[in-house]
Amino acid sequence: MDNRYVIIMAGGVGSRFWPLSRREKPKQFLDILGTGETLIQQTFRRFSSICPTENIFVVTNADHKDLVVEQLGIDPSRVLGEPLRRNTAPCIACGTFRILRENPDAVIAVTPSDHLIVKEDKFCEELLNCFDFAKGHDALVTLGIKPDRPETGYGYIQADQKKPVKGYGKLLKVKTFTEKPGIDLAKVFLESGDFYWNSGIFIWNINAILSAFEKYLPDIYSVFDEGRNIFGTKQEKSFIGKTYTECPSISIDYGIMEKADNVYVMCTDIGWSDLGTWSSLYKHSKSDKKGNSIVKGNVFSYDNKGNIFHLSPNKIAVIQGLNDFIVVESEDVLLIVKKEEEQNIKNYLEDVKKETKEKYL
Repeated sequence: MDNRYVIIMAGGVGSRFWPLSRREKPKQFLDILGTGETLIQQTFRRFSSICPTENIFVVTNADHKDLVVEQLGIDPSRVLGEPLRRNTAPCIACGTFRILRENPDAVIAVTPSDHLIVKEDKFCEELLNCFDFAKGHDALVTLGIKPDRPETGYGYIQADQKKPVKGYGKLLKVKTFTEKPGIDLAKVFLESGDFYWNSGIFIWNINAILSAFEKYLPDIYSVFDEGRNIFGTKQEKSFIGKTYTECPSISIDYGIMEKADNVYVMCTDIGWSDLGTWSSLYKHSKSDKKGNSIVKGNVFSYDNKGNIFHLSPNKIAVIQGLNDFIVVESEDVLLIVKKEEEQNIKNYLEDVKKETKEKYL
């Protein structure tokens, strides 16, 4: 039996990618990059090269379970539906106890469903190293991304350069986790060489993560532990529904990773982005000589600079005189926002919700 398993976390709503990302079909189920694959399909394919597909589990919103099965073609028993949004710690606990039901020797990688990884061969190489290390150590491993700019939108991991793990490349003990810094602190982090972006990708053996839950998040551990023999049975759905109502909403970073003393980071450069915003998509899209990125659509562009266009393919658009704008069109919504004001999209979405109820969400 292959002990390598994967939990894909696919419960996000992707509100910063509105109006393409909607409640019925969030961004992980969209071909945001215009590659012919949705983001979750890319994630599934990426991990399928290093793990048997039957060992890949997806934890998603219960309303999206059928969509996951449709896009990935996996057995419905491998898709766990969350009745409520409770952040990443309950999501990971749910997937872990499901895997425990069939393989108590599992080594598990946990990944978001909607990230970009350009250097896939390098990524697979690093993951295999992490799997190999994690299977024999009481350790919680995360991937740290070498920063190339003072980014304020990511959390950071400080690595202890004096404590490399022999035989595992640049696998280092973690000193500290830091939340998203201001620009001045981000510059200090970049210059120091000790700090890496927190990718949100984790690797550990099942006993290490269960012990961490029992120690640092005992409430979550105990409610899931009550049903360890229910997972994989007909009672699984009702048990998860009941259990989630008893779980706090807490991230795995805050609940465990920032508190544990057995955390390691694999420091790497895999061409990673969390694709959290339209601007992050712009950075990874091809641009013309004037810095305009046409991700999708037929655009006649005049005197435009530094824009990102994602428009309907069934019409043409003539656009003149825009500098550093986001222009996105869905079937029923047109969004035109300055890139520097992108953080306000959530506020605009709230105004839309107030005026139109939930019609355009």
